[in-house]
Amino acid sequence: MDEPLPDNLAAAHAMILAERAARIAAETQAKEAALLRLEIERLKLQLAKARHQQWGQSAERGAKIEQLELQLEELQVAAGIAEAREAATETVTVQGFTRVKPARRPLPDHLPRKRIIYPTPSTCPCCGGTALSKLGEDITETLERVPAQWFVIQHVREKVSCRACEAIAQAPAPFHPIARGRAGPNLLADVAYSKFGLHLPLHRQSERFAREGVPIEVSTLAGWMGAVAVALEPLIAAINAHVLAAQRIHADDTPVPVLAKHKTRTGRLWTVVRDDRPFAGPDPPAAAFFYSADRKGEHAERFLRNYKGIMQADAYSGFGRLYGAGREGGPILEAACWSHARRNFFELAELSCAPIAIEAVKRIDALFAVEREINRQSAEARLVARRERSRLLAEDLEAWLKSNRTKLSPRSNTAVAIDYMLKRWTAFTRFLEDGRICMSNNAAERSLRCVAIGRKNWTFAGSDEGGHRAAAIYTMIETCKLNDVDPRAWLADVLARLPEQSITKVQELLPWNWKPAHAEQAAA
Repeated sequence: MDEPLPDNLAAAHAMILAERAARIAAETQAKEAALLRLEIERLKLQLAKARHQQWGQSAERGAKIEQLELQLEELQVAAGIAEAREAATETVTVQGFTRVKPARRPLPDHLPRKRIIYPTPSTCPCCGGTALSKLGEDITETLERVPAQWFVIQHVREKVSCRACEAIAQAPAPFHPIARGRAGPNLLADVAYSKFGLHLPLHRQSERFAREGVPIEVSTLAGWMGAVAVALEPLIAAINAHVLAAQRIHADDTPVPVLAKHKTRTGRLWTVVRDDRPFAGPDPPAAAFFYSADRKGEHAERFLRNYKGIMQADAYSGFGRLYGAGREGGPILEAACWSHARRNFFELAELSCAPIAIEAVKRIDALFAVEREINRQSAEARLVARRERSRLLAEDLEAWLKSNRTKLSPRSNTAVAIDYMLKRWTAFTRFLEDGRICMSNNAAERSLRCVAIGRKNWTFAGSDEGGHRAAAIYTMIETCKLNDVDPRAWLADVLARLPEQSITKVQELLPWNWKPAHAEQAAA
């Protein structure tokens, strides 16, 4: 039963105030409960992200490639076992169909052939006669590999004496890749590429060499790597200059554990990539790495102090002063990375099935679909296609984001993902006005993949100097990869030629200009 209404004004006022207080308390409790639920969902999402980063797949689009590759590998192994068992048993004729034998890929023609001739019978197995004549031969090829071969090269310089004046003459001493060093260029290239290209730490290489009968201390290998970095300094400087001469660059960084007293600390390896191939640029691609002991923006400012142009990067706050109007030499134009923005929505869509996040991923994917169609076309053609097809998609996306943002709490993860884009919308849409700009910063992320894989094996850099050496050699190896050059062959040839190479001809040794010294190397 409802409470009877009061019959005087004071009691009515008291009842109204009590009801108002109760309503305010209920609304406050409801808001607190809503905030608690929001905080719980936020923490659940953070926990899901942490678990996903540790245990989940890293692929963001399409099927789980790594899982499919593993399944394919298992099926191929099973097929190989079945074929081996079938070959070992008696052949059985199966009626009803003709079995088609799969065609084998021929073995590489450039590999040397070693013939093993099996002697023919000296007498006819049928009649015992000895009058045999050769009809031909059947050849079956198998691929083989032997462990690395070690050998010592002796550089012999004979002395001669003149019988007329008794003067002594001798050929000049040859140059070595390392002054007073006893390692040849092929060995140095193999050690450097094994560590920074194949991610094999020096202590494991030392153990392998010892098992092969050539013990080499880890300290010796480390000294060789330092000497290689010093020898390559002219080429590194030339690559850095080439990268910073670009009108558009990609930039990113990744953490690197660095050994310190009783613990490790975190340094950073930075990369700046020049890759004009997406807009059919004529200049070769290259990647310049540099190291810093921390992630302060001053390091990027120092490396890019003379750069003018467009930089594609994530929203790292340390780049802020590079984009400022007060920067000496003028501001760098920021081009934001759509892959980073998409990743925020993708995680929400995958982990919490948020409808707004799912729709945002679909809309961003529509823009990327246009980019895939115009990749490697000229900047002019890309710009025309973007104005005709991408601009409307981007405008619709902006309006849709603003509309949905008003419906969300400022603390929700979806609102944070939307704010990330809307606050930087000018940088995100700069690609609509310049055909040279890419939608993503994937070029820089790809170049850092070697570091991410490598640090799982070599664990940490020994010191800041080790970080600088790693940056130098990564510059060489990744630039070779971008130009489809074998890094190991390039390192071996360049280390052999650098001591006698004129400083004015260093450009000839850069990966995109490099030609092997010998025709045999070129053929290989």
